[in-house]
Amino acid sequence: MTQPANFTDRKFPPFSLARLLRTVFAPKGGERVCILIDLNDPRDVEGFRFLQNPDLNVQRNAHDVFYQGLRGGVLAELGLRGGEFFAYEITGGSNLDLPDDAFSPDGSKLSLSRDIYPNYDIILCISTYSATAPLTAFAKKYGFRGATMHGMNQIILASGLAVDYDDVSRDAEKLRIGMTRADWAEIDYIFDGQKYTLHLDLGTQEAQKSHGLCRGGPDVANLPAGEIYFVPTSAEGQFPMRYDDGSFGLQHVVGGRIYKATLLRGNAETIAEHNAKLTSDPVTGELGELGFGTQQLPVSGRDIQDEKILGTMHVATGRSDHLGGRLTPDLFASRKNATHDDILFSPTKTPDIQVPQVRLHRDGRTHVLIENYSPAAYMRGLMEA
Repeated sequence: MTQPANFTDRKFPPFSLARLLRTVFAPKGGERVCILIDLNDPRDVEGFRFLQNPDLNVQRNAHDVFYQGLRGGVLAELGLRGGEFFAYEITGGSNLDLPDDAFSPDGSKLSLSRDIYPNYDIILCISTYSATAPLTAFAKKYGFRGATMHGMNQIILASGLAVDYDDVSRDAEKLRIGMTRADWAEIDYIFDGQKYTLHLDLGTQEAQKSHGLCRGGPDVANLPAGEIYFVPTSAEGQFPMRYDDGSFGLQHVVGGRIYKATLLRGNAETIAEHNAKLTSDPVTGELGELGFGTQQLPVSGRDIQDEKILGTMHVATGRSDHLGGRLTPDLFASRKNATHDDILFSPTKTPDIQVPQVRLHRDGRTHVLIENYSPAAYMRGLMEA
C-alpha cells in the first residue's frame, strides 16, 4: 500500500453481503438483525412506497441490496434471524440524535428505544446522514452491535464494502502503532499562494483506529472503515475550509476551537452565517477529531469513503463523545447544533487547497506523514512493516 492516493486501478472482489456481515460481525447463530433507513416522511416506508422516489438511492440500496439480500438467503447462510426493515425521520445533520419514532413496512408505528434497540443483536443503519454517534451511545446502553453506512452508492458497494476487513484492520494497526502517543500534529495548507498552518495537540494519547471489525461487545462500526484518528486536546492556528456552496473561509483556531472565519473567496453571507453560529453556540467550533485514511480506494464522491483513502486527512468539528471525547449533545446551546462534521482535505474534494506537508511529533522526533496528498516515506514504511 505504497502508491499515491489514486487507486482507480485496484481490483475488488464482487460485493458479498454474507462476506461483509461475516467479516465485520462474526455473527453467532440465532442473532437477530434489522435495517434502519431515514426518510423525510418515515411513513413512506409503508408498502415500501419510498421506492417510487428515484432520488432516494441510498435508501433503495438498503432495500435492494441489504433487505432483499438478507431475505434472499443470507439470513439462512449465516444462521441469523429477523431481517426487518424500519424507517425514522431524517435528522438533517451529521450525527444528530435520532428521533425515537420509527415505522415499519406494514404501517406500524414503533419506538426505537422500546421495540428495536433492545430486541436486535445487529443493527444496520443505511441513511442520508451519519448516525454513528447516537447509535454508538445506544449500543452501549442496550447491548447491540451495529454498522452505519450513510451515503452508500454503487462505487462504495463495489469497493469500500467489498474489501476484506481483516486486511483493513491489519493495515490500520500498522499505522496506528507508528502514530500512537504522539505529542502533536501540524498540517500546512496553501490557498491562493498563502500558507497557513494548523497545530493540533494530541497529548500522547493512544491513537484509535476505525477498522470495520465489530465482533466483541456493544459497538458500532462506521463503514467503509479505514482510518487512524485522535481527539485533539487543543489546537491553534489557521486553515482554509471549503463550504457546501463552494465558498472558502479561513478558520481561526485558538484553544482548540474555531472562534471566527474570514472570507477567502465566495459568498460573504456564508461566512457571516458561520460566524453567527460560532457566536451563539461556541462549542460548534471545537475541533473534535483529526483523522488519516488508511485504504487504497477509488474516489466515491462521498466523504464516508473518500476520507478513508490513504493520503487524505480530515479534521472534524462538534460532537466527539463517540470517539472518546468530552463533547456531548447537552453541552451545545442547541441540540440541533450537536453535529459531528468532518472537514475532508483531498485532491478531489478540495483541489483548490494544497497540503504540502503533514507532520507528526512523537518520541522526540518529527515525522513527515503526508506530502501533497500522498503518503510520505515514514507512512509508507509503516505500511510495509
